[in-house]
Amino acid sequence: MLSGLKAQVIKDIDGNVYHTVTIGTQVWMVENLKVTHYRNGDPIPNVIDSMAWRNLTSGAYCDYDNNSDNSIIFGKLYNWHAVQDIRNIAPIGWHVPTDAEWMTLTTCLGGDSIAGGKLKEIGTIHWPSPNLRATNESGFTALPCKYRKGDTGTFGYDSNYLWTSTQGDYPGTAWYRCVSHNNYCVCRYIHDMKAGFAVRCVKD
Repeated sequence: MLSGLKAQVIKDIDGNVYHTVTIGTQVWMVENLKVTHYRNGDPIPNVIDSMAWRNLTSGAYCDYDNNSDNSIIFGKLYNWHAVQDIRNIAPIGWHVPTDAEWMTLTTCLGGDSIAGGKLKEIGTIHWPSPNLRATNESGFTALPCKYRKGDTGTFGYDSNYLWTSTQGDYPGTAWYRCVSHNNYCVCRYIHDMKAGFAVRCVKD
């Protein structure tokens, strides 16, 4: 069951504003996280250099292509060390979703094989063509937020990569979700924790 946009507005510790949407039993942010401080006020390092990024063993964020203008629409990219840091990157009352919470979301939308289309923003203003079966009927408004490669520290483009807070089955990995312009599924994978992916929060 989709219940649509709510009037609730959330602010993170930096004052960034996020809107919310209720999808089934869950309440999600409509925008990707843009915060540059942990919940206690400690700064999250902004790591620009690609070699420095690939060698990180602690939390960090970056802007896509190291251009802060990209984060206005798409949010910032975080390595998984920042996601799991006990100081917390989510605003009070919110958290980075677990792998199981993502499963709840996609099940509500008919399963992984079709849920991507219901999550994606309509059209090709932000998504590359053809943006298959994008309806955004969930109100989630997934965007092609891009990513940073963990092994090289360089940037990739065309998909929506979102971290979960769940560690992967192999050391140094974590689960994430991917939505792409050329299909309408939600793909579930594990990836090196060093990668820079976007974060979408869910309500506690």
